[in-house]
Formats: sequence, structure tokens, C-alpha cells
Amino acid sequence: MAMARGTRRIDHWQDPNAPKPTSRKTSASVFVLDDEGRLLMLRRVDNDLWTIPTGGVKKGETVGQAGARECHEETGLHVEVTGLVGVFSTPEHVIVYMHGDKVDEVRQPINICLRARVVGGEVRPDPSEAAEVRWVPPSELGDYPIHPALRMRIEHGLAGDEPYVS
Repeated sequence: MAMARGTRRIDHWQDPNAPKPTSRKTSASVFVLDDEGRLLMLRRVDNDLWTIPTGGVKKGETVGQAGARECHEETGLHVEVTGLVGVFSTPEHVIVYMHGDKVDEVRQPINICLRARVVGGEVRPDPSEAAEVRWVPPSELGDYPIHPALRMRIEHGLAGDEPYVS
């Protein structure tokens, strides 16, 4: 999801003092491994945390189209959806979007995390969304600052079990 310049994001996790949500929106994320088993990751510009490609589902597109579009916009890579990691909708995750000192939105997200594979393109981060893009070996994920809600998606993706539903 492209954010306006100057917008920042604050994620709350299992925080009883988090603000109450004002919206509930669906997003799609893609879990992409390369042939060496490394995970496609990007560092967000709005909170400086590492994540997998993720963004809002727009009117007129499917969840799969949204995941593929967001991956291309954020990383420069074209992907094909191959399966489902899971549906993540826990109310324990609340996102506050701020512009300056003003709260624009407090969102309780619903994320549908898809498995995908690269079918083209080249790594070219969009500087408005991704400070950098990397292929990260799973053994090194502990070295990266990743929000717990995203870490949960990654762990389920790596486990390769049945799709997760929360």
C-alpha cells in the first residue's frame, strides 16, 4: 500500500492500551522463496521493519492479483501465486497510520498470505515503500527486526503446513 510522504506506521501487538480500530481492511501478502530457499524480504520506509511484500486489496481485483501487484510495486519482481500460507485476522494486531502528529487511521488488518514464485522482473525497490529488498536465508531471519504479526506469517510459510486461519 503506497502511503503519502510523511506518513508513518505504528504497529501494536497484544497491547491492551492500543487505540481502538476505526477500520478493518483486507491486505494480501506474498511468501516467496527462491531456488536456494531464501525468503524475499523488504525493509519498509514507514516503520523501518522488515516484511514480506504486502498491501491492500483494491476494488476490482482478486486477492491473488493484489499480492502479485504489491510484490511488483515494492520489489520489481513479477510473481505467480501458487498456494495459500493462511488468513491472519487476529484482533491482537492494530496498526496506527499517522501523518505528522495526526492519526489518519487505526486499522485492524485482515491479511491473506499467499505462496508465490518469481516468474520475471528484477529486484528494483520502490523508494516510497521499500528502503531495500533482500533474499534472506531462513537461518538469518532472527537478525532482522520483524513485527510479531509478520513473523507469524513467515513461520507458517516456512513450516509448509496446512493453511493457517486465525
